[in-house]
Amino acid sequence: QVQLVESGGGLVQAGGSLRLSCAASGRTFSFNIMGWFRQAPGKEREFVGSISRSGGSTAYADSVKGRFTISRDNGQNMVYLQMNSLKAEDTAVYYCAAGPRNGAGRLREYEVAYWGQGTQVTVSS
Repeated sequence: QVQLVESGGGLVQAGGSLRLSCAASGRTFSFNIMGWFRQAPGKEREFVGSISRSGGSTAYADSVKGRFTISRDNGQNMVYLQMNSLKAEDTAVYYCAAGPRNGAGRLREYEVAYWGQGTQVTVSS
């Protein structure tokens, strides 16, 4: 069984920063590629960023490029999302996701085998 647990969400002013963490446990081959998605009220869930198992390949949504950075620590089974220059439109529930695929390229929703429970990020303008 694989479990993903997010932390680090909260309330921040526009222009501020937050760092989300995702702790993964269970069968390590199940989370070769890992990523973050988000869902704002009344909107569909959308891709934010993903990272390959080696960390050598990352992908980002255009809306967060240059502001968000995804990283991972395989020894600790952790994935992070550093969010800088936050905007009101970044307000959403952020979900950690994991899939068995390895290699480059963004993580697609159909590839996700496991989801975290989500953590709320609220950016006040």
